[in-house]
Amino acid sequence: MDTIKNAGNYVSDKITGTGHEASKEANKSVAKDNNANVGDRIQAAGNALSDKSKETKADASAEANKQAATH
Repeated sequence: MDTIKNAGNYVSDKITGTGHEASKEANKSVAKDNNANVGDRIQAAGNALSDKSKETKADASAEANKQAATH
């Protein structure tokens, strides 16, 4: 039963990580946009850093669940 739970958690974490990755890339684009105002660019850069942190955490959790499901 734990194997099924870990497999489900793995899929969930991978989806979450992918969502954070997409958000990070969108924020990076805004941060680099010379036509955006400075406040928006700074906020987008901060959000990109936050998204990267969340992406890394989700990916690590996914890997842990993957390992647990296969052992």
